[in-house]
Amino acid sequence: MSELRRETRLRTFLKGRIIFNNGNSSMDCLVRDISASGARLMLSQTATLPDGFDLIIPAKDRTHRATLRWRKADSVGVTFAEEPARPIPGAADATPAVLLARIHELEAENATLRRLLKEAEVAALERTT
Repeated sequence: MSELRRETRLRTFLKGRIIFNNGNSSMDCLVRDISASGARLMLSQTATLPDGFDLIIPAKDRTHRATLRWRKADSVGVTFAEEPARPIPGAADATPAVLLARIHELEAENATLRRLLKEAEVAALERTT
C-alpha cells in the first residue's frame, strides 16, 4: 500500500471526543496516530459518523475541524482543516489547582485505558487458543 500522506504520523494512545450535529451528538474515540494534518481514530462504530466533525483531544488541549477520508469497521482516517487547532475553551485560564486536578483525572483515565487494553489483549489471546 503506497503512502499518500505528506507528513509522518506519530503513534499515540490519546482519548478523543467527536462532536457533530451542531454539538448535539458526540462519541468517544481513541487517537491512534496523529500529525499536523490528520489522524487515525479507533471507535466502536463508524457508520454513524458524518463527513465533517470537531475532534477534541483533551490531553493536547486542542480541537480540530476534521474531515473523514476513509473508514473501516473500527477505525477512520481524517484530515484536519487548514485552520490552526483551537484551544479548548477555558484551558488557558486554568489555575494550578485546576491543572493538578486535571492531571489526577488524566492519570485515572490512563489507568482505565491500560486496564481495558490488557483485557482486550487477554480476550484476543483466548480467542486464538
